[in-house]
Amino acid sequence: MIALFGKAGVLLGVLASLEMIRRGVIGFRNPNRASRAYLGAATAALVVGALAAMGALQAALLGNDFSIRYVAENHSRSTPFPFNVATAWAALEGSIVLWGLVLAGYAWTVVRKHRDGDDVGSGAIAVIGVVALFFFGVMATVADPFQTLDVVPPDGPGPNPLLQNHIMMAIHPPLLYLGFVGFTVPFAFAVASLAKGVSGSDWLERTHSWSLVAWSFLGAGIVIGGWWSYEVLGWGGFWAWDPVENASFIPWLTATAFIHSAVVERRRGVLRSWNFVLVILTFAMTIFGTFLTRSGVIGSVHAFSQSAIGPVLLGFFAVILVSSLILLGFRAPAVSSPRRLDTMVSREGIFLLNNLVLSTLAVVVLLGTIYPMIVEAISGEQISVGRPFFDRYAVPLSYILLAAMGVGSIAPYRKARPVVVWDRIRGSLAVAALAGALLVVVGVRVGHVVAIVGLAILVVGPVAERLWRQASAVMESQGRTRWEAVRRVVVRDPRFWGGQVAHLGVAILAVGVALYGNLSSEAMVTLRPGETGSALGYEITYLESFQRPEPNRLVTGVRAAVYRDGELVAVMEPSLNQYPNFQQAIGTPAVNTSLARDIYLTIRRLDSDSVILDVQTHPMMYLVWIGGILMSVGGLASFVFRKPERDDLTAAKDHVGSPT
Repeated sequence: MIALFGKAGVLLGVLASLEMIRRGVIGFRNPNRASRAYLGAATAALVVGALAAMGALQAALLGNDFSIRYVAENHSRSTPFPFNVATAWAALEGSIVLWGLVLAGYAWTVVRKHRDGDDVGSGAIAVIGVVALFFFGVMATVADPFQTLDVVPPDGPGPNPLLQNHIMMAIHPPLLYLGFVGFTVPFAFAVASLAKGVSGSDWLERTHSWSLVAWSFLGAGIVIGGWWSYEVLGWGGFWAWDPVENASFIPWLTATAFIHSAVVERRRGVLRSWNFVLVILTFAMTIFGTFLTRSGVIGSVHAFSQSAIGPVLLGFFAVILVSSLILLGFRAPAVSSPRRLDTMVSREGIFLLNNLVLSTLAVVVLLGTIYPMIVEAISGEQISVGRPFFDRYAVPLSYILLAAMGVGSIAPYRKARPVVVWDRIRGSLAVAALAGALLVVVGVRVGHVVAIVGLAILVVGPVAERLWRQASAVMESQGRTRWEAVRRVVVRDPRFWGGQVAHLGVAILAVGVALYGNLSSEAMVTLRPGETGSALGYEITYLESFQRPEPNRLVTGVRAAVYRDGELVAVMEPSLNQYPNFQQAIGTPAVNTSLARDIYLTIRRLDSDSVILDVQTHPMMYLVWIGGILMSVGGLASFVFRKPERDDLTAAKDHVGSPT
């Protein structure tokens, strides 16, 4: 019964998608027939179908209905909450159901803003309908989540142990999907505008909010995924240039470039064709990332088993990319920018440099990701492209990107006179030089760390100085406190200041990554019960071993006391978790976080006589998580907060520090 209900939801999604396409095309061709009521009814049916499919899948999981193949292969009676809920997107078919649900939600938000007579909006809804038809069609055919079994097993193996070893598994995939799927909206409006031959940046204005939301959720998903890796996998890292990590990073890079160049087009009317290219590539890369994750063509802790969906996804990716670029080629003369950059020495010029750096990095990551697959497909030889390749390009490009961020946020539009730029950046340069000197004095003589700290100050300093100047002007003219003045300055232009919060997050993240990559330490120590050993300046005492059963696993570990200079720092419990139906135990590290560093303990071998512990220290790891979260918060703040209609900050004129 549950399977039948789920299949009905999928079928309703297919029919609703077809109706969205039909009604959207009618409204696109004839604006007088671009009816919100008809489009709304079709989209509402899509939402109902998606909710029915996900509801049926959740009911099957929570009700232990092992007559459904997906439940029998990925669930067990012992899987605890919330992992039993998260199992709905822990494997191939269920993840497609989640994709369809998120897409239906975005489609509904688009229709809510639709107005009768809106031909471009109708065309965009038709494009969203095409995407929805593909994914609901996949659910109905090659990735059926409601396929039933003739012989019903009494229980199942449960989800992959790595996917039920930490609560962030329940959060990480939905965040990524909110990001991936969200870029369907700006892509749909771009295609509709191209098909109509409409010039101007109206489609950018209309999709600005969706672009910010999708970018913010995608960034948050990537950061949470890195956090999950750090807390669960036991290797002490958060980013390994894994192919599936790269698959989410590539569209984030192109989307970041798109959001910045969209600002320039809305402000100066340039880079129009480039914005179409970026949004097409961003959406296409989300489909390609889905292919990498679900096709089984790569080995990864993220990848699902090989299935027939791989060629289908790859074909859809090719159709989307080729058809969109052909359409852009035909319409390029009609939609290209009538204006050109006055000079590269301007804010828009620096934004273009920002775009080129981000796009170059995206190409490097893409080539490093697909090259092993191409070689294997041609010669059968298996090779890998590791961290040295990616770091060789990512590190210098990150320097350029941070420098461009620092100068770009304070450079004037049209033409940046050197005297103006110097006046706005000289204070930050002095602080950056002083900070670099202090780092050397205290013993930090790693060039990468000193450079990144200086560049981070260059990103944050000019904007902080601008905020201080404008707030001071408000205080002087209106007699307000410093906090009230700062608040009024920020409220005056929430989009700009939200962007600066995101830049602050990038700067903090960059410092955290530099510290981790250059100042982390690792050592191994072998201990018997009651014995104390030294590692990385700490004394570690093996107190005892323990074993405790939990609902879905058997946890075996050791309790170790960590001392520094004779004082107890922490009692830590790294463990090995044994899951039913899986032979290999999953290690879970113990992490102790302080202002100075993380202490990271992992069991490498445990028996009755001794334990081998991997001891790592990572300085100020929390900067990575704080920086990543601030990036997403800044993007969402730019979406949530609106500029007030009445600007009562007339005292804080642009000459106080405005970049215009």
